[in-house]
Amino acid sequence: MRYLLTAILSGLLVCTSSQASADATSAARVATFSCDVTPPLGHRLTVEPLKSVEHPLAAKGIVLDDGSTRYVLCAIDWCIVSNHSYRRIRDKIAAAAGTDARHVCVQTVHQHTAPVIDADAAELLRKTKNPPKLLSTTAEFVDQIADRIAAAVKESLGRLEPFDTIGTGQAKVDRIASARRMPRGDGRVFPPRYSFTKDPKIRTLPEGQIDPFLRTITLAKGDKPLVRLHYYAVHPQTWYRDGRASFDFVGLARQALEKKEGVFQVYFTGCAGNVTVGKYNDATPASRDRFMERLQNAMEAAIAATKYVPAGKIQWRSVPLSLPIRDDKGHAQAEFHALAANAKAKDQMRGLAARRIVYANRSDQPIDVSTLRIGNVSIVHLPGEPFLEFQLYAQQLRPDEFVAVAGYGDGGPCYLCTEASYAEGGYEPWASGVKPESETIIRNVIRQALAD
Repeated sequence: MRYLLTAILSGLLVCTSSQASADATSAARVATFSCDVTPPLGHRLTVEPLKSVEHPLAAKGIVLDDGSTRYVLCAIDWCIVSNHSYRRIRDKIAAAAGTDARHVCVQTVHQHTAPVIDADAAELLRKTKNPPKLLSTTAEFVDQIADRIAAAVKESLGRLEPFDTIGTGQAKVDRIASARRMPRGDGRVFPPRYSFTKDPKIRTLPEGQIDPFLRTITLAKGDKPLVRLHYYAVHPQTWYRDGRASFDFVGLARQALEKKEGVFQVYFTGCAGNVTVGKYNDATPASRDRFMERLQNAMEAAIAATKYVPAGKIQWRSVPLSLPIRDDKGHAQAEFHALAANAKAKDQMRGLAARRIVYANRSDQPIDVSTLRIGNVSIVHLPGEPFLEFQLYAQQLRPDEFVAVAGYGDGGPCYLCTEASYAEGGYEPWASGVKPESETIIRNVIRQALAD
């Protein structure tokens, strides 16, 4: 109840500031920015050290200016960024843009051929008696990358350009996404259908519940598109843990379309916590090429279907989200401290334990759930690895409007699951750092974020 009450009271406070930006009278402007965020060789990716760079990882985004306030949307080709590291990047972007940090959304695209960033968790592990061998993230590294993104944001301010039109389009994606959690029929679920699943019985199960549509938002000046934002819910990786840095098929499609069209493209991963490419992926370069082609085809189809209307005024709402920390057996803080210090445990497990400790220690600091609204177009920004159900819920709240959802903001809470999933079992609820009742709290905050 404490968490729900805090969210409701805080949400009431934010409505006033949201209205203030809605009253701005100056014409809206937009600028795009991009910079390289590839870590140095030897830096840890999801598990293994970086050995080679197949594709340079990028931070791409936009700055919006309504004449009185600036807002920033940023998508980073990283797997996860959590806790203070996330806030450090967001704060530096905000300072560069000359705005409040609550007006900045940083989302990772969540490729697994990319780093997991949490400097506080890495520092916690360094202080153990036998720290893992693979520790590379430091506060200094986070600051270096944050400064690099901030410099790109600041440079873009000199290129702010008026836009007066907003376009929306969507297209069905052919054979990419599939549900990761498939029901067995007895109240439990089969073993997870990961991005690459060797077991043919699991791999060939039905597609399951997905959101089949890719959604595209275009900001334009008259009939000239200035930037396109794409949203699709699927884990964006084909194969990984071989020491490569790569932006995988989603980055390949994004960059190919940008080159073909000559328009800046940004890709956001939606609520893909329980959605992967597992049914259609054989973890080969040919499979990645197929996914790239299918995704690019969907992007181009969404662009072809785009309908344009006057842009209207920019509105922004930020609602604080506080979630109850898990403390049941296997998830108590004492157990995580013991696991983090256990030299015989796998590095990945020790890293997860450290991240859970850091998140629990800062759980009194809410995470911002933000919504950008331009006319009848809304973009919701969520933290963690949210289940698809939260995206579908956000869309149901405004069935007659265009609603896009980006997941993978602050990764501190890990998976954001449905309450039912904890009884169903499986990897995702086990890896979640918050209690089952979090679903109700998250839904309430999404509803506040999308309220008039």
